[in-house]
Amino acid sequence: MRKCFIAFTSLLFLFLIASRGYCSDPMQQLRVTVDKVIEILKRPDLKSPDKEELKRKLLGEVISERFDFQEMARRALARHWRKRTDQERKEFVRLFRKLLERTYLRRIEQYSDERIIYKEERIDPPYAIVKTVVITRDSVEIPIDYRLMQRSNDWKVYDVIIEGVSLVNNYRKQFDRIIRSSSYKSLVDRLRKKVE
Repeated sequence: MRKCFIAFTSLLFLFLIASRGYCSDPMQQLRVTVDKVIEILKRPDLKSPDKEELKRKLLGEVISERFDFQEMARRALARHWRKRTDQERKEFVRLFRKLLERTYLRRIEQYSDERIIYKEERIDPPYAIVKTVVITRDSVEIPIDYRLMQRSNDWKVYDVIIEGVSLVNNYRKQFDRIIRSSSYKSLVDRLRKKVE
């Protein structure tokens, strides 16, 4: 009887963990997020143009569960981050998040039954890399690596490498060039124009 109770309790605990998406495995956590995104994209009730805003809102909520936008913003601003006040940092994170959402949600929305293969994960606490390949309808393979950082029980994405190009490094170079040739204010003004 005691063994049955322990087995039942263990199964219940595992079910609760799985149903909430809590896993110690970064690849599994990423897979849960990607599956949720694909589920939203496939929903027939979100296909019409008048549902576009709702679909983007739902996608944004799912993505924000897995992505650490503050860490991404900090890394993209690099050495210029230390010089910013708390208020400036909050504003920059907000603008950078909007920029990423606006740019990449459009690309995500173009999803049309591509296959995603989860190749491997490398864990070096508190960091991990999950290597994936997206296979398009034309059988073109696009390697996408996710760099993650452990935050309590969650693994949060802080960079995405698409075909060998780091998203964060790409923005870092652009932002640094603008700040050095003009000013931090100029960078913020440009971001505002793009996202607001």
